[in-house]
Amino acid sequence: MSSKSANASNTDPLLRAAVSNQKTGQLPEGLSADDLKRMYEGMILIRAYDERQKKLQRSGRIGFCVTSTGEEAAQVGIGQALSDKDWIFGYYRQYGLMIYKGVPITELADHLFGNVGDFAKGRQMPAHYTNRKVNFVSSSSVIGTHLIHAAGAAMAAKYKKDDVVITTYIGDGGTSANDFHSCMTFAGVYKPPLVVFIVNNQYAISQPVSKQCGAETLHSKGVGYGVPAIRVDGNDVIAVYNASREAFARARAGEGPTLIELFTYRVGPHSSSDDPTRYRGNESDEWLSDERDPIARTRQYLKSLELWDEAYEARIWEEAQTKVNEGTTESAKKPEPDWNSLFEDVYAELPPALARQRDELLEKESEFPRQQEGEFPL
Repeated sequence: MSSKSANASNTDPLLRAAVSNQKTGQLPEGLSADDLKRMYEGMILIRAYDERQKKLQRSGRIGFCVTSTGEEAAQVGIGQALSDKDWIFGYYRQYGLMIYKGVPITELADHLFGNVGDFAKGRQMPAHYTNRKVNFVSSSSVIGTHLIHAAGAAMAAKYKKDDVVITTYIGDGGTSANDFHSCMTFAGVYKPPLVVFIVNNQYAISQPVSKQCGAETLHSKGVGYGVPAIRVDGNDVIAVYNASREAFARARAGEGPTLIELFTYRVGPHSSSDDPTRYRGNESDEWLSDERDPIARTRQYLKSLELWDEAYEARIWEEAQTKVNEGTTESAKKPEPDWNSLFEDVYAELPPALARQRDELLEKESEFPRQQEGEFPL
């Protein structure tokens, strides 16, 4: 991170307050000791899930995965501030919000395997999660289109006077997409209860921010749209929580949208199909240091509050890894979706031509081998 970027991120009053709390060993406003431990444990569970995903993919058990190592605070801080009735329009790296909101690991793994338990019934690309129980809307493979959906949902909430906040997320590269412009223009004019998070992890796949955007900071784009904006240290879970809580309160009070840039770092590859060594050196090691890793930083904070010891650390890692291993093992045993599901959830009444195609396909189903329990071919 350049000195210019570091200085820019430290100009935020919310960020300064969060850092001050950590240095003085004080509890942040609105959070208890139990809240802090739950947030720390949530970040560890997300990272444990990441480690398991990578092993499944590299061993050929699943075909594709996306990880968020190094970005855990950018998810947990928001998740702590969200209410159960709020809506999430994320992209493929926000699954940590679902984990933090209590979605069982099995349900996330079902989607990676594309099995019969997958809520998308195997139709969506892996890592494009959806979960109705926590208002997590399925993401799109087309960059930025979900921002338009989020803006529309926020306008619906405003018209209906629903006491909900709509949140949406985009990467640094996605802020150059047309749909980001459309979303922000709409939000700036109509003032819906929308909070847009830019997860600036410094790379749009292989393209660094400096080569795809001329703005000094990404949150500065909010000025042109008439949307209040703030830049936050995305690896400081308390700073993320503070900024999110304030933005959500503004939205609920009818004061309109907020744009929040979360300055963080993508430690791993863009996806399991990416080789980051081709476009960057070993800088990711620095972002896993005690000074920058969001988990390590939170651990130091808990130590200052006397809420951490080595026995606690060992226990929560063991619990997280057990939960992840058991959940993914259970998911791996489930069969693939029934072929009949291809024709469901599209029409209220299946058209005759499509019904004939379904019947022809099902007649031939016996000619093809079915997946056996515990086997999942790519």
